[in-house]
Amino acid sequence: MEYDRFAGGRSSIADASRDRIVGMSARALSFGMVAEQYERYRPGYPSELLDLVLTYAGRPIRTALEIGAGTGKATRLFTGREVTVTATEPDGAMLAELRKHVPAGVRTMQAAFEDLRPGERYDLVYAAAALHWTKPEGRWSTMAALLEPGGVFASFGGPTQLAAPAVADAVRAARAPFLESDEVPSPDGTPPGHAMQWPGTELQRSDWFADVQQIVIERCLTMSARDYVGHLSTISAYLELPTSEQEQVFGQIMRILPETVELSADIVVHLARRRTEQ
Repeated sequence: MEYDRFAGGRSSIADASRDRIVGMSARALSFGMVAEQYERYRPGYPSELLDLVLTYAGRPIRTALEIGAGTGKATRLFTGREVTVTATEPDGAMLAELRKHVPAGVRTMQAAFEDLRPGERYDLVYAAAALHWTKPEGRWSTMAALLEPGGVFASFGGPTQLAAPAVADAVRAARAPFLESDEVPSPDGTPPGHAMQWPGTELQRSDWFADVQQIVIERCLTMSARDYVGHLSTISAYLELPTSEQEQVFGQIMRILPETVELSADIVVHLARRRTEQ
């Protein structure tokens, strides 16, 4: 297991953590080249997610800041309930694609989370499958500074996985010569089976947030084999491969897939409230 390499004491833990963060930062910069494919093949978010966030808030959510908005999949969900959203995204190509699909009232800003400066405060700050690309230093103090006291932070996302074990095994075997794994590791090394997953683990340790909750929205999807390979083409691990290797791995996967595939696409939601006394 990956965690075995952390057994050498504090220095090895720090080295492993640093290597993981550097690797993730590089992968975060890979999406702009496939902005149109990202919009086409990545699934959106159900209204159940928005209901969950608004119910947790327990008070009106009028303003929201989105971190790493991508092509606006979640932006459209929140603006559908008359929430005024400011969508931030560091990649210009992704932001340009977002602007094609969101209502005119959405304020957009090309900026990384680390470049945001305290000023305007929001009722809600949220990240859709994007928080793991932010740097850990000062993450939660910055997040708190962007929120009204008592305001809500939400992070949600999760991998889209093949539901049939035999098909998943066949795809792993086809991928193996090129990639050991196409998943993004937990930023703080939390094991997959742990009751509280990241970022809930960090939120529980933060002095800035309280009432940390983790909820899973179960979701099953069906895609054509071609659309599933299109989905894979938007995943950072594949985007880092040389073009020739991308073509090879996608061709091999396409050949072993059935005509349609069933997918498990559960959404893991983390919610927390900014402490009023901070």
